[in-house]
Amino acid sequence: MIANSWRDIREDTILQLLAEGVGPAYVALGRKPTRKAVIEALISLANNDGGILLLGSKQDGRRLVGLTNVEATRNLLLEMALAATPPLRLPDPLALVIDGKTVLAQVVPPGLPHVYSFSGLYLIRQGEKNVPLTAYQLQQLLTERDGHGFESKIVPDATLQDISDEAAKAYFNHLSRPVGESLEAFLATRGCLRQDNDERRRPTFAGILLFGRDPQRFLRSATITAVHYSGTEMKDEFVRSDIGGTLPEQVEAAEAFIRSQMPARMRIVGLHREEAPLYPFVVVREAIVNAVAHRDYAVRGEGIRVLLFSDRLEVYSPGRLPGHVTLQNLRDERFSRNESIVQVLADLGFIERLGYGINRMLQAMEEAGLPPPEFQESVAGFRVTLRSKAVATAATRRWDELSLNLRQQLALAYLQEHLRITNREYRTLVPDVSDETVRRDLAEMVEKGLLLKIGDRRATYYVLKR
Repeated sequence: MIANSWRDIREDTILQLLAEGVGPAYVALGRKPTRKAVIEALISLANNDGGILLLGSKQDGRRLVGLTNVEATRNLLLEMALAATPPLRLPDPLALVIDGKTVLAQVVPPGLPHVYSFSGLYLIRQGEKNVPLTAYQLQQLLTERDGHGFESKIVPDATLQDISDEAAKAYFNHLSRPVGESLEAFLATRGCLRQDNDERRRPTFAGILLFGRDPQRFLRSATITAVHYSGTEMKDEFVRSDIGGTLPEQVEAAEAFIRSQMPARMRIVGLHREEAPLYPFVVVREAIVNAVAHRDYAVRGEGIRVLLFSDRLEVYSPGRLPGHVTLQNLRDERFSRNESIVQVLADLGFIERLGYGINRMLQAMEEAGLPPPEFQESVAGFRVTLRSKAVATAATRRWDELSLNLRQQLALAYLQEHLRITNREYRTLVPDVSDETVRRDLAEMVEKGLLLKIGDRRATYYVLKR
């Protein structure tokens, strides 16, 4: 429970903090805090998403010790807040007496408008520690808090002629805008145009990415590379599509590529075969649309990658998770790095895709009998991985290394569920082939070490070889 103003702080607020201990939004200092400790705590909370600094506690934040001089500590808080660059304007700290010990609780509100430092040091709160911002984190935070994210910046050398009239008018007419409203004025309200210093409307990066005649002329890496590898690793043999154009065009092209390349998965129900996409396509679509909508377009040198392997699908986008979103709160928190891009994609009919959400992705994968999506954050990017099976058995791990036909894969899927298979049952699964083909398929799997033949003549059946 983190308060947003001094009015929210009560004794039970402090007691809950004591029970939980210090963390990303709670810093504790002792009865005689130093100037350095106070200002580092304040700027780390301010550069994070706010929180509470409690003075008069053990540093683990779990036990009160009280303050030696409450008034001097209050003055120290004010002095250190004003010593930050730029100065921190904070609500007055609140003095509380708990179990006979006086403490000061200083709220650092969320949503502060600047990035704060002291003597050139930029800190952020990570876990229980104040740590220096990396160059990438500092650039990202400066972009997020300057009031104009990267997408809202005017594109150097771009003019209105670089916006496709056809694409912009199609969007404008799609929304049935009021008669008399100009296209330029409307695009400006959507963050696609801004006035420069000479009060001329010019395209923003969002405008070029969404409606540009040639977006890659201005942002060469604003592309999607989609690749299909036949095995589980990157190899020399692959199918590749380098996708450019506007963001809506990229989404459609990437979806079409995966739809054309993604094999079906087979499920045996009784003696019947059911086919479905290897992954629920709504989950694939969500991963692609989110990558396009939320990537960091300020990151140059690499684009979005959609990689389809035999056992997984990876969707990688440049840029770490935005704002206050972390891997731990990904299911519950929302933060749009590119608000204009998200809005226009929603207007153009991608709202279902954008609104699908992490929880629905998890649900769809579970309903399909597949492992939940995996989310990973690297030094400069974010990856979503969909896997085709949760845990491979010793037998199924060998399947990927062998050249099996579709009939043989169907037999192995049947064996996983029913543990054994006879010639008659196999013929029922593949009724359009001859008895000789059935015999040859089974004999080949025995020879390759996948199946074990048990019995003789009519009593013969096959099991997976462990």
